Amino acid sequence: MPRLARRLAARLASTAATARYASAARPYAVLGGRAALARQKASTSGRNEGKEQRRFGTLARGALFVAASAYVFTSGGPFGASDAEDEHGVATTSETMENWSGTKTVTCERVRAPETIEELEKVVKAGKRGKLRVVGSALSPNGCAFEERGMVSMGLLDGVVAVDAETKRATIRAGARVREVVETLRPHGLTLQNYASIREQQMGGFTQVGAHGTGARIPPVDETVVEMKLVTPSRGTITLSAEKEPELFKLAKCGIGALGAVAELTIQCVDAHKLVEQTWTATPDEIETNHERWIREYQHIRYMWIPYTDTVVVVASNPLKPNEKEPRTRSAYSEKKKVEPLVRLLRQVAPGVDPEGMGFGQLRDELLKVNPLDVEHVKRVNAAEAEFWKRSAGTRVDWSDQILGFDCGGQQHVLEVAFPAGNLAEEPPAAGAPLRSDLQFMRELRKMIEDDEIPAHAPIEQRWTSGSSSPMSPAAGAPDSLHSWVGIIMYLPTADEKERDAITRAFRAYGEKEFDALGDAYALRAHWAKIEVPEDPARLARDKARLREHYPVKEFNAARRYLDPHGAFTNALVAALFG
Repeated sequence: MPRLARRLAARLASTAATARYASAARPYAVLGGRAALARQKASTSGRNEGKEQRRFGTLARGALFVAASAYVFTSGGPFGASDAEDEHGVATTSETMENWSGTKTVTCERVRAPETIEELEKVVKAGKRGKLRVVGSALSPNGCAFEERGMVSMGLLDGVVAVDAETKRATIRAGARVREVVETLRPHGLTLQNYASIREQQMGGFTQVGAHGTGARIPPVDETVVEMKLVTPSRGTITLSAEKEPELFKLAKCGIGALGAVAELTIQCVDAHKLVEQTWTATPDEIETNHERWIREYQHIRYMWIPYTDTVVVVASNPLKPNEKEPRTRSAYSEKKKVEPLVRLLRQVAPGVDPEGMGFGQLRDELLKVNPLDVEHVKRVNAAEAEFWKRSAGTRVDWSDQILGFDCGGQQHVLEVAFPAGNLAEEPPAAGAPLRSDLQFMRELRKMIEDDEIPAHAPIEQRWTSGSSSPMSPAAGAPDSLHSWVGIIMYLPTADEKERDAITRAFRAYGEKEFDALGDAYALRAHWAKIEVPEDPARLARDKARLREHYPVKEFNAARRYLDPHGAFTNALVAALFG
């Protein structure tokens, strides 16, 4: 058995053990824990009758998060018959791949999986006139890493190279998953500064697309990169930092994988710490009254707006202070009582579906499956979700990586935008001051949804970061600048291809309306992992004009030509947006 298959087989076995070990106390061992595995199993069983490339079971779906190549599936299972090694001894295969949300699929002629930087250098040198699009864990909703003519999987180029406890810096290979990095840092008393919703990204992709967590004084993750090794077709392996080619470093930190293959990163870490998280619900008026105080008072805070209701879920956390006694984890309702509103509605609208044993996410999927694009039905589902969150108010304490990760729900379309929201002065503005642009945006977005009767699934998630020094970051700005990130969503709860296509069309129209109504007024910039290339040429031209307004496209393209003159790291998405 070739090396790629041997190593992935071992990791598949490891993931199976992790999935069995997931519990209510450790819900993030696999994304979403047991509830996610149950959803995956239910989704998979329905899809086995559909597209052949989607024929894989719960174990294989869980293994998506093991290594980059573990998301590679064919009708024969997670390893293809063509698995082999190239002339340089690099594991190589030809496979059909699907991203995590099931919205993008690619059949790639040649996927290379180098295990060392030396092997990566050989791959880039030999393939620089072909295609070498780098792929991580395939988590991006827009499949921004996919390229049918050639890809480089970084899943075997993993691990933490060194940890300097004094400077609180860690040198990490690009294929290392966030979760693995966290566990390696833990004995050193360190952790990453912030986390996105999940911990299964590979560090290279995590930084290259400008991923982010939430916290008004915490930047996107690309800002934590202090040095990087980039393997390029024209210059070979180069080391970039604030001291070594600083302008190129700023571009490459959030380079969308278009400037070369990130091989290694040095990350600025922070002391490991526990967070005390509080969850409660508020009305939009209460949000507007308290927002300026809350974004200063809490280190991390996010809002989940429930469309067509007056409910906003607030999830906020602060570090546990030294010698502070841990608050007891508390909630007024049992899990069964929390989901009761969804169970009750499901029995009304789908009496043939047995809700026994279903968790919140699966119940929501089953409810939406009944009629995902009917506005009145979506309103009822959202109202039931609002009641679930009202019953979910409470407090919990855990390590920061556990608190900041959360279940993203089932397969979905998502569009997330970032936009500037001023600066964060030390003191809140006086009472009666105009609303900050982040909440004014939410007023207008909610009004647009209601006026146009959009079947908007819940939640609309709102988060914040400070600025990034990378001009290619959607949150580019000064360290004291504030940027809001807002994500709209539509779930794909059905395996029926016609229904999925209808949801896709509806979601595309939803996102286009958002940009048409609010894009210019708020200088919206789509997350690089969630931006889509529009089919309409006129709309694409407008989108490219917006990119030129917000980003140094001329300088970025010059760097692409300089480092990758034959476009080996360019795919259709990059070519469409920057060509």
